[in-house]
Amino acid sequence: MAMAGVVTIFFVARFLTPVEQGFYYTFGSVLAIQVFFELGFNGIVTQYVAHEASHLNWITKTKLGGSKEHMSRLSSLLHFAVKWYLLASGLLTIILLITGFLFFKKYSTSMGNVDWMIPWVILTFSTALSFLINPVLAFLEGLGNVRQVALIRLAQQSTQALTIWIMLVFKTKLYALGIGSILGLIVVAIIIFVSHFRAQLLNIWRALGNKMINYRKEIFPYQWKMAMSTISGYFIFQLFNPVLFATEGAIVAGQMGMTLTVLNSIASLSFSWMTTKIPLYSGLIAQKKYFELDKIFNRTLSQSVFINILELTVLYILIFILRYCNIPLGNRFLPFLPLILLMASVLMNQFVFSWATYLRCHKQEPFLIPSVVGGILTCISTVVLGKYFGVVGMTAGYCILTFFGGLVWGYNIFTNKKAEWHSI
Repeated sequence: MAMAGVVTIFFVARFLTPVEQGFYYTFGSVLAIQVFFELGFNGIVTQYVAHEASHLNWITKTKLGGSKEHMSRLSSLLHFAVKWYLLASGLLTIILLITGFLFFKKYSTSMGNVDWMIPWVILTFSTALSFLINPVLAFLEGLGNVRQVALIRLAQQSTQALTIWIMLVFKTKLYALGIGSILGLIVVAIIIFVSHFRAQLLNIWRALGNKMINYRKEIFPYQWKMAMSTISGYFIFQLFNPVLFATEGAIVAGQMGMTLTVLNSIASLSFSWMTTKIPLYSGLIAQKKYFELDKIFNRTLSQSVFINILELTVLYILIFILRYCNIPLGNRFLPFLPLILLMASVLMNQFVFSWATYLRCHKQEPFLIPSVVGGILTCISTVVLGKYFGVVGMTAGYCILTFFGGLVWGYNIFTNKKAEWHSI
């Protein structure tokens, strides 16, 4: 569904003004503060479920058999995840409402009469509901339902995208995003409820015994590192739009938002080659089959990088043609220099994220320090260079930091940790 994000930009450009486009994409950046509540737990759920499930086997389509100890531990993880996300979802709703109102009210006074308040409320509640659904899908992925969950996400994103397009055509403006999100979530809930996944989850829920995963001893030592990494990621990837919205105005923020939407779609599509292998990587690591692990990882990395380069090339050519032919859509993206700087960063991150995924499947987070340092430096770079040198300074600083702090430092960590862990 990476293409859905690309198609959406045509509807945004056609039915929203440049100022409304700025609100549309800055909404998403503010909503991303949910990482402060999720704290990397979605990825942990998938990995820990995969590790426990590797010791079990499917007796029927809905029931697991094998070690009672591992079955009970798997059940305890489901119980804990439900409690965690119910509490975090409530807190997230309150914080999003307050943060959004304060930010947009302060910086929107000089941007004309844009109806953003009620759309923000709708989007806040749909984000909180999505926050509850995501760990369920992560749990199902860890059980090996990678293809099925991918189809569920496809149905969700297709419904959401189609709804947004229709709503924009009917001139609902910023309401489209929240309404689309809600309908997409309804589709996911219906699929899980009527499918065998509901029975799978209920059977696991009821299998709780005496053996449980100890959050403090087993998960927390890993999660706090993952949490720091994901929080750092907010300052690396989500700060551009709010800073530009506050300093350069909604139009420039909208250009950045539309550009990042396409680049994120490219990164998501190419990286999907890697994420679908997470349960497989985790299972091979649990069984210490390192040769097979490396063979699959290297092949997958080559495929994903090739797709990434191909997509970036097509994007550049397309934007060049749009501007050469004086088609207005071309001006809804960033100018060429900051665009190229962001494209280079996306390609470098393809390697960095792949290496990080490989190592994290070992239940370790060796990218903690680079992530935190990168988050701090990118935050400083974005605010300072963005203030004095605009969008070019902002993107140049990010590209330089991605090369030294991501590609160079990341490769060193990857090679050293792989050699260390596989020699044990």
